[in-house]
Amino acid sequence: METEEETTTTPTTNGGVKLGMWETILRNHHNSLKSLFHLKKPDSIITDHSSVNSPKPIPQLSPIANEVVSTSSKILGVSTNELQHAFDSELPLGVKELLTYARHLVEFCSFKAIQKLSRTSDYLSDSEFRRFTFDVMLAWEAPSVHADQLVTESPTSNDETVGDEDDASLFYSSSTNMAVQVDDKKTVGLEAFSRIAPVCILIADIITVHNLFDALTNSSGRRLHFLVYDKYIRSLDKVIRNSKNVLASSVGNLQLAEEEIVLDVDGIIPTQPVLQHIGIAAWPGRLTLTNYALYFESLGVGVHEKAIRYDLGADMKQVIKPELTGPLGARLFDKAVMYKSTSVAEPVYFEFPEFKANLRRDYWLDISLEILRAHRFVRKFGLKDTQKLEVLARANLGIFRYRALKEAFKFFSSNYKTLLTFNLAETLPRGDRILQTLSNSLTNSTAASGKRDISANVERKKQSAVSPAAVVALFCLGFKSKKAADIYEETTAVCDIRVGEINPLDMAVKQSLLDTGKAEAAQATVDQVKVEGIDTNVAVMKELLFPVIESANRLQLLASWKDFYRSTAFLILGCFVIIRGWIQYLLPTIFLFIAIIMLWRRHFRKGGALEPFTVRPPPNRNAVEQLLTLQEAITQFESLIQAGNIALLKIRALLLAILPQATETVALFLVFIAAVFAFVPPKYILLVIFIECYTREMPCRRESSKRWIRRFREWWIRIPAAPVELVKPEECKKRK
Repeated sequence: METEEETTTTPTTNGGVKLGMWETILRNHHNSLKSLFHLKKPDSIITDHSSVNSPKPIPQLSPIANEVVSTSSKILGVSTNELQHAFDSELPLGVKELLTYARHLVEFCSFKAIQKLSRTSDYLSDSEFRRFTFDVMLAWEAPSVHADQLVTESPTSNDETVGDEDDASLFYSSSTNMAVQVDDKKTVGLEAFSRIAPVCILIADIITVHNLFDALTNSSGRRLHFLVYDKYIRSLDKVIRNSKNVLASSVGNLQLAEEEIVLDVDGIIPTQPVLQHIGIAAWPGRLTLTNYALYFESLGVGVHEKAIRYDLGADMKQVIKPELTGPLGARLFDKAVMYKSTSVAEPVYFEFPEFKANLRRDYWLDISLEILRAHRFVRKFGLKDTQKLEVLARANLGIFRYRALKEAFKFFSSNYKTLLTFNLAETLPRGDRILQTLSNSLTNSTAASGKRDISANVERKKQSAVSPAAVVALFCLGFKSKKAADIYEETTAVCDIRVGEINPLDMAVKQSLLDTGKAEAAQATVDQVKVEGIDTNVAVMKELLFPVIESANRLQLLASWKDFYRSTAFLILGCFVIIRGWIQYLLPTIFLFIAIIMLWRRHFRKGGALEPFTVRPPPNRNAVEQLLTLQEAITQFESLIQAGNIALLKIRALLLAILPQATETVALFLVFIAAVFAFVPPKYILLVIFIECYTREMPCRRESSKRWIRRFREWWIRIPAAPVELVKPEECKKRK
């Protein structure tokens, strides 16, 4: 069977090609979008050995790459020879090197074909478009005739197991069963997917494409199967159609502006309402998110009342975060999103009741924050007109992709929220650089003018600019507005990726992902060394601080004067260092010594595994004993805070002269200290402090030191504390 299928697309020696699956399908669908893949000619012309219908294979390309180039030529309405000649003449020599010629030729032809197909309205519903884009990824992985062939049968063979009905998750329901049905060799890796998928910005964004691939290949060993890819595209098409239908029915009710797009609606099903809490009052209703605002329509007697608009676009210090809520203002259920801004008198809570976890709340939190952060990005970088529309369009498409994954595969993953560009930039390392790069690209972008069958060269100085691809994509899908129409008419290049070039956004994302990998690896080591129990953590800390504790014990032993000769020697050494002014070099010497030890270890360890740190854990304690230990620690901490407050109140009493004699004594002492600091060099002050503290335990000073400390404590005890009055604020809750 494999031999027969291969012969249907293998070029013959006389330059002809036998009719394959593409020709059979396309002849039967002349009146649909699929006719773009085949020139509309009679059957007698199809069998003719013309340059378009029977293209001569390019020697440098693999069979699958030749199939992609052939299909691209049919979509564009030119021969493969003309495409190759355009590639040779239009692109610089740097992308036509021997080792990369085949891959860049595949990119050149397929990019133009995908861009042309992306300007139609229903290309996502075309199964041949989905098959073609997947074949492009396969060809990108094995473009050269000398490359290892990853596909042993025709790349355009139709998978009859894929239907158009939207049933349950096809791949994730049983990954083992799916692996049997799909040829393992016909899968796509991350590099090919991240290169080809963003060419159609509706399918993937260049910033989040790596996370999209991770979500699609979560259960397939980091290789993307066509069935999963097809399922995702069909779900994306369904989501966009639903949004268009909701938009058509909501324009009048919500009084939407011309450029507003409905992204999602919740609370339509009576058994799953959305509750709006203001104060202690709550109303069920319907919540709608657009690319500019949140709308809540409270449910009246059988109908929805006039919608309340919560603006996300204006600069009103909006705050959106998860929050607890419940009946009568009780904080019981973690299923709400709080909205607060200067336009509302008090915070508004949107509760999403459900029995399982809080998935609805998390989803609405993510998509609402995405729109809010997109508008903040626009204001931060001062983007206007086309650039602003492009930013919002990218946020809209990210939410559509988010919904498509969530609805297609019937389970919720924490990776889904990483498909939202501006939410992702808030959490990624160097995420601010990604946004800065995006802003620079949008600022430098200019819409190319003029149209040809094979689009013109883009000037080299414009290669780093981002075209308004998202605005054009939404316009082609039917989300029309006057500004979008003007942009559509002026724009020819609708792709952020250029043939043979790396987009600055892609470089910024890859650097961020590299840092993310390092951070995750470091966090894994942190999770491994975490221990439970207060006493165990204290034991670990004591072992880690052993050098510091041991040094402090040695100094305390010297200061106790139990060994008179060693203590005397240290005293003389310390005085000599202070008098000569060497004390300022003490800290630099310590830091330099530590640095030398670190470099020494770095040189001789040479990447070897670090030996684990050995700690002797304390005896095991049961839960009651651990609770008693925690209670004792809290009590001691409270006592320290009380002592600190009493000291501060006594100082306040001295400052306010509650005890006049004590205040006079302190004032005279402060005048004396000020004179000392004003007229005595600092090294002599430090010398006196060192001698006084270090010699307190000397045999000749021990008794007098204890006497002076006792007198100070007795004087301190006689200082009264300033009075304190606790006043509880009046609690007034607004009742509506």
